[in-house]
Amino acid sequence: MEFGICLYLGHWDLFGYCYLEFGILKRLRMNTQKRQLLNHWDKKHVWHPFTQQQDWEKSDPLIIQSAKGAYLTDVNGKRYLDGVSSLWTTVHGHNHPALNKAIKQQLNKMAHTTFLGLTHEPAIQLAKQLVEITPQKLSRVFYSDSGATSVEIALKMAYQYWNQLYASRDTRCVSRSSFLALENSYHGDTIGSVSVGGMGLFHKKFKPLLFKAHFAQSPYCYRCSYRKINTEARLRTGGETLNQTIPKPGEARKETGCHWECLKSVETILKSRSEKIAAAIVEPLVQGAAGMIVMPPGYLSGFERLCRQYNVLLIVDEVATGFGRTGKMFAAAHEHIQPDLLCLAKSITGGYLPLAATMATEDIYKAFLGKYEDFKTFFHGHTYTANPLACAAALANLGLYQKNSVIKNLEMKTKLLREWLQKLRDLPVVGDVRQMGFMAGIELVRDKPSRQPFPVSWRMGYQVCEKARSHGVWIRPLGDVIVVLPHLTVPLKDFNRLLNGIKNSIQETCKKI
Repeated sequence: MEFGICLYLGHWDLFGYCYLEFGILKRLRMNTQKRQLLNHWDKKHVWHPFTQQQDWEKSDPLIIQSAKGAYLTDVNGKRYLDGVSSLWTTVHGHNHPALNKAIKQQLNKMAHTTFLGLTHEPAIQLAKQLVEITPQKLSRVFYSDSGATSVEIALKMAYQYWNQLYASRDTRCVSRSSFLALENSYHGDTIGSVSVGGMGLFHKKFKPLLFKAHFAQSPYCYRCSYRKINTEARLRTGGETLNQTIPKPGEARKETGCHWECLKSVETILKSRSEKIAAAIVEPLVQGAAGMIVMPPGYLSGFERLCRQYNVLLIVDEVATGFGRTGKMFAAAHEHIQPDLLCLAKSITGGYLPLAATMATEDIYKAFLGKYEDFKTFFHGHTYTANPLACAAALANLGLYQKNSVIKNLEMKTKLLREWLQKLRDLPVVGDVRQMGFMAGIELVRDKPSRQPFPVSWRMGYQVCEKARSHGVWIRPLGDVIVVLPHLTVPLKDFNRLLNGIKNSIQETCKKI
């Protein structure tokens, strides 16, 4: 009887060995039921990005309930180290008190107002700060809400700029309606950004919808047919001093035995088509979505020089590389690049809220000035342009960079990452390792000497990432390239756990091959 009462009251109290609240057991059952219900609703109603839903509906997805610091916690209470900064956005960790505070304070004032015909302090302050920290000639900020829209805006600005420039000079208007981009490039998923995307896997289905773009060879040294010397690419922490003259197309490059054919490809397009090209667009130093392809030192400055030589605007897409990921605040700074248009997003709010910015030089801005009836206005805008909550988060985010010396304190971790990658090269399935600052990629191959990739159907990158879950690590591959991209302020203990988890997952997944 007493035992039964104890059970009814929720206590185990036999011989003093154990004491457990019945409420805990009840909550566990409720959590299980809730998870099953959420899982069912997700598979019944949700369509996930970049996901084959047929596979997803057979899977056991993680349902994240909360996040703190470097960790994501699912509905079962299990924690996973976020190894990709929630798609390359988180900077200071999840649930940061300073960012939380800034958003709450702004929320008490105003959640949103249109930016069409109005302005507000957070957007004004943020624009001023962005101009102060970006390359020197950029003086104007146009807000939007994603990396793709920031690129879309830059493309439209470039096209309209040339049209209005020719009209103002009363000269023969040559239609500059095409663009130059790189193979393996990724700039987003809207129609304009897809038009300058060089990844056939993502973009070829939409080719009939796209405008004209010319694609130059990607500086993908590991798989370049012009590479004559099989030396290992240098891993770059971002702290190196670049003591190198700007390379020219056709010059010999001793590290690989090539003659900068990748730059020659850019020059060939510009030489024959520059008068019809509005702008060239480039991801500086790292082609992220293509598999963390790191450009050889000097390529970016060589690319810029060709744009200047042939009078083509330069759009620098820092959506992924911006805000410290490469070891400097912006990747363009490594080779002292001066963009005409700069695209920012992802880490601009520290990984909190959707916000993007397209920055332009004063020369470009002035081409849009005129009388109302001239219709030189840039007719573009979004409902949530310059959302005050997002701008407040961005301001707090930038404040933390300065307060906590984020870039300077990154140096030790980028060196640790380099040392770890150098050792990882010895694994038989690791064909190439690539690093630029705190961005890294590990390319898995079936045969190392020939660089033969695994069959697509094997999904080796996916298998490694699934295995990582058993080590309490969450990562997401790019094909068979494992991405290493934790938040910039990740504690050393967690960073080492991430690296060990990735290495063990690669070894355990590939040992049966």
